[in-house]
Amino acid sequence: MPSTSRFRVLYLSCLSTPASDRPIYRAIRRQRARKFLELGIGIGQRAVRMIEVAAALSPIEQIHFSGLDLFESRLSVDGPGVTLKMAHRLLSGTGARIQLVPGDPFSGLAQSANILGQVDLVVISPRLDPRSLAKAWFYLPRLLHQRSLVFQETLLPGGRTSLRLVPGDEIRRLAAEAAPRRAA
Repeated sequence: MPSTSRFRVLYLSCLSTPASDRPIYRAIRRQRARKFLELGIGIGQRAVRMIEVAAALSPIEQIHFSGLDLFESRLSVDGPGVTLKMAHRLLSGTGARIQLVPGDPFSGLAQSANILGQVDLVVISPRLDPRSLAKAWFYLPRLLHQRSLVFQETLLPGGRTSLRLVPGDEIRRLAAEAAPRRAA
């Protein structure tokens, strides 16, 4: 890894803002993650940085980023964001393979879960519709392998965010709760 990349990865992992994103960059570095899914990409800054950290450790051709977002359907309560075209332009400039899926978490994952394949790291934004996210958990286990990590972000007072690693047993519980019920 070139020394500039080493310094950049170190900066992102230890000093970047927002501080709540640092565990993501450290996890990418530790796991040598190359395949990402972000539910709710916002303005795309974190996505670019995730790709940047991964590219410092692996060839850019092996990096795959999938982003699911409302894009043009975003409302003001959904926070800042970019259009689908702007997101594609921003992320394609990294050189990584990019796949963007417009829609809410449930409909987006229902359409694309089988196409996405297994991912190394999932990041869930705090500004997603809770009802849609609750149903979307059903699709998440099929996207994960044994070493996959799922980070979920929450909004704190004052506009700050907090990040937590979602344990595997909680993912399985949420997926079971979201499973469609059959009528008797």
